[in-house]
Amino acid sequence: MSDDSAAASVNGQTAQRVATAVGFCAILLWATLAALSVSLSAVPPFQLMAFGFAIGALSGLPQLWSHAQRIQLAAQITPLALAIGVGGLFGYHMFYFISLSLAPPVEANLINYLWPLLIVLLSSRLPDMEALSWRQIGGALLATVGAGAVLANDADLSAQNWMGYGAAFAAALVWAAYSVGARRFTQSVPSVAVSIYCAITSALAFAVHLAVETTFWPLTTAQWLSVAALGVGPVGIAFYLWDYGCKHGDIRILGVCANATPILSTALLAVFNLAAAGPSLWIAAMFIVIGAAITTQ
Repeated sequence: MSDDSAAASVNGQTAQRVATAVGFCAILLWATLAALSVSLSAVPPFQLMAFGFAIGALSGLPQLWSHAQRIQLAAQITPLALAIGVGGLFGYHMFYFISLSLAPPVEANLINYLWPLLIVLLSSRLPDMEALSWRQIGGALLATVGAGAVLANDADLSAQNWMGYGAAFAAALVWAAYSVGARRFTQSVPSVAVSIYCAITSALAFAVHLAVETTFWPLTTAQWLSVAALGVGPVGIAFYLWDYGCKHGDIRILGVCANATPILSTALLAVFNLAAAGPSLWIAAMFIVIGAAITTQ
């Protein structure tokens, strides 16, 4: 290998590590999503989505300040990229917020966080990834046992709760497909495109809100602060960081790191007295985390 080739390889590895670290920052922000969502449980899900994503869209405006930048971005966003971006953001949060409104938040939150495992499994279909091994399949089964323990923990297996659990799993599947799809099909699209996805998602959420929900108004100062935190953090900057990390970092490492999120997220729910988290739920969470970690060993 020539000196130039070796230098290029080192630079490429460094760039990948930086991108992976950027994606990890998104994971830390997402640990706050459940707590902020539950604290805003009085606000209808689609109204909350509309507010949060409107703020999230504004996060990308500094990168689109000039007319030339906007023209360049418009040329780079393909119909497929738009479908993946909007479908992922709108679909995931639609199912996620619905799950929190129908099922106990801790249980719904843990089932939703099967998405890191699903990312690892789906990433095996990427051109630069190897096929699944029996170890990875075993890890998937172990995580499934963890999800089953979540359900077994809840004494109230009402139809509403089951609908919430189903919505939580749908959210996990949509987000995994979005993350892997972004790397596979839209890697050349700059991450600032997320601002466009957020704006469209906000508009769609507002239209659905007007059609099926009763507007919650007025919001208190504390609620507005929570909405702002939601829009700037887990429903704003986090998406730009995650998009960059998935496209240019090591997506399997991000999948493993993301398994810390259910523990952090559940801990925040318990710390702020937004939900009760007993020992069996922590054991279930560990099953999910260990199962996902095994898939990448």
